[in-house]
Amino acid sequence: MQIMIITNNHRVINSFSKNYHVVNLNEQNYFDVLLKTRDYIHMGHHILTHPLSGSIKPNETPFKSIVITLQPQKFDFKSLEIIESAIHTTSKLLNDSKPPKYSEQIMEDFALIDFNLLKSGIESITQFSIL
Repeated sequence: MQIMIITNNHRVINSFSKNYHVVNLNEQNYFDVLLKTRDYIHMGHHILTHPLSGSIKPNETPFKSIVITLQPQKFDFKSLEIIESAIHTTSKLLNDSKPPKYSEQIMEDFALIDFNLLKSGIESITQFSIL
C-alpha cells in the first residue's frame, strides 16, 4: 500500500515506521500536523483519512495522525478544502480554549486513541482498496 502518515504520536511512529513512510513530528503539536499535511497537499498528495476524525476535539488532544498518498498526483482541490477547513476549525477551538496540561497516563490514553483511529483508517483504506 502506497501511503504516508503524518503524525506527532510516538506510538504511531514506533509501530508504523517499519511498513510505511512516516513523517515524524514527534516534538510538534496537533496544529503543526495539520500545517505539514497542507504542505504535502500543495505538492499534490491526497488526504486519505479525515484530519478531524474521532470525537475528540483538537483542543482536547495533543496527538494527530493523518494518512495521505505517498506519491504526489494531480492537485486535489477536495483535499485542500478538507485540510483548510480542519485548520480553520482547529484554530478557532485553540483560540477559544488551550489544551490543558495532562498527566503522563492521560497523554498515553490520547496517544492510544489516535493510534487506534489511524489503525482503523488504514484498515479501511486496505479493505476498500481506496488506492
